[in-house]
Amino acid sequence: MKLGIFSASLAVKDIHASKEFYEYIGFSVFAGDLEKNYLIMKNEKTLIGLFQGMFENNILTFNPGWDENAQPLDSYNDVREIQKHLKIKGIKLETEADETTTGPASFVVMDPDGNTILIDQHI
Repeated sequence: MKLGIFSASLAVKDIHASKEFYEYIGFSVFAGDLEKNYLIMKNEKTLIGLFQGMFENNILTFNPGWDENAQPLDSYNDVREIQKHLKIKGIKLETEADETTTGPASFVVMDPDGNTILIDQHI
């Protein structure tokens, strides 16, 4: 199963302080909008998202169809394909992608320890 690029989406209290901290340890702003309280930061192939006031807990995020530069991959598993596979395996979905559509979509699952996993396809 190809899940695409992985990033940690962090629920931060002060996006300015978090931005500064992650810059100190080698990350730079890759995407996002500081005025809208979210940034995507990158260090080599590692991505983290900083989100202030958007969600309560940290989220593990996978982006099917993208590489670490947000460029489309030639080969990937569509989010609806991944969702169907998990449903067959008996995994409970918190939210679901509309399986009658194509293109961008997402769904959410929780791991056995209550960690949120977002499968978020942008293409």
